[in-house]
Amino acid sequence: MIRLAVTGAAGRMGRTLVQAIHEADDLTLGAALERPGSSLLGSDAGELAGVGRLDVAVADDLASVAGDFDILVDFTVPEATLAHAEACASLGKGLVIGTTGFDAAGRARIAAAAERVPVLMAPNMSVGVNLMFRLAELAARVLGDEVDIEIVEAHHRHKIDAPSGTAVRLGELVAGALGRDLDQVAVYGREGNTGARSRETIGFATVRAGDIVGEHTVLYAGPGERLEITHRAQSRMNFAQGALRAARFLAQRRQGLFDMQDVLGFTDALR
Repeated sequence: MIRLAVTGAAGRMGRTLVQAIHEADDLTLGAALERPGSSLLGSDAGELAGVGRLDVAVADDLASVAGDFDILVDFTVPEATLAHAEACASLGKGLVIGTTGFDAAGRARIAAAAERVPVLMAPNMSVGVNLMFRLAELAARVLGDEVDIEIVEAHHRHKIDAPSGTAVRLGELVAGALGRDLDQVAVYGREGNTGARSRETIGFATVRAGDIVGEHTVLYAGPGERLEITHRAQSRMNFAQGALRAARFLAQRRQGLFDMQDVLGFTDALR
């Protein structure tokens, strides 16, 4: 059995992860964590997730539960995740990161942790989204500079970063396929008299509303036709299942930085 810890265990994604772990035959919940000061500290993680008592009390200190887990699954916020990455490196624990919104310095700190322990970081854990990454790149290569490309994403009202990490990754892949630098060609929203659109532009549009789990579309619009590649998440369970697949992958590694493309065994067949 692979022993997992879930941080942010009382949140929406945390509860879904606990449920998914409970339903897996080869995984067990060893520890659950929440932020210091949370009113839910000491609660049973299984009861919070609606799966019944698991006798795993929610704690606020990773080091205090180090003997109870092998791999930490973290879908929280960058500041907390970076602290967890450094703690896991010191404790010799693997780390699955579903958090988004890191800057270059944050990514460097995660890479440093991965020199000591296995770390998997992905902007989206969904198998379908990771297939979408490859399809979006392939479409850009085939359609080339003959189309205008726009990326539209929608999430729930509580999401704090924009555009989403998934949308940014789609933009990076599309720009790379076209030999463009995303930092130079990205346009994040439009207002007023913007003038005619440049072909090189890759546009981003963001929606934050209600309880939308996650939707992403890459639009390729050319003369007389358009192609749209869309993924819609209807439940957080698909992200949780992807994260558990990632944890199983990390359980076979000693150190290194990986992503979901590694987990899924994608090759350059689509390139």
